[in-house]
Amino acid sequence: MSEQRALRRRIRVWLVVFIVCLVLSGLTAFPLVHELRWTEDLLKSSASPVPEHLPSLLDWITRVRTGLDEADARYPFVLYGTDWLAFAHLVIAVAFYGPFRDPVRNIWVIEFGMIACAGIIPLALICGPIRDIPFWWSIIDMSFGVFGVIPLLIVHRKIKRLEALERAPEPAPEPVTV
Repeated sequence: MSEQRALRRRIRVWLVVFIVCLVLSGLTAFPLVHELRWTEDLLKSSASPVPEHLPSLLDWITRVRTGLDEADARYPFVLYGTDWLAFAHLVIAVAFYGPFRDPVRNIWVIEFGMIACAGIIPLALICGPIRDIPFWWSIIDMSFGVFGVIPLLIVHRKIKRLEALERAPEPAPEPVTV
């Protein structure tokens, strides 16, 4: 029984980490315009090595910031799409409360998350070029799927172990000899 308790605790720790990352990822999509301005200012600062060593990164951030500024000024409704992106991250994070409460019964949520992580890769490879996203940025996007699936794979394996322990018959008590 203590092994089951320890497994549940480890599963919950991994899930909390995953949920927190999803929530943070979602929350950062709301103030996108301000974040890009701040990021550009930081990258252009005199202390930053980016202009000298990674000029294409600075050019990309400037291009994205310019696009967001123009959309925000002229077509703010376009940014409503990033609000929905943020909301989707928050809703998906809530779904992981199911495995937090009952991992074995809700393992399907973990499997859904693993499928979603895998889906990031074709999405970035297909939509990136269509939207004129630099390939190196698509690799960064794909890394969210690669790194996101790691805790889910760990949790999945631990849930399967927990399931096996829960199904195993309890050992018979040893007979008492008199």
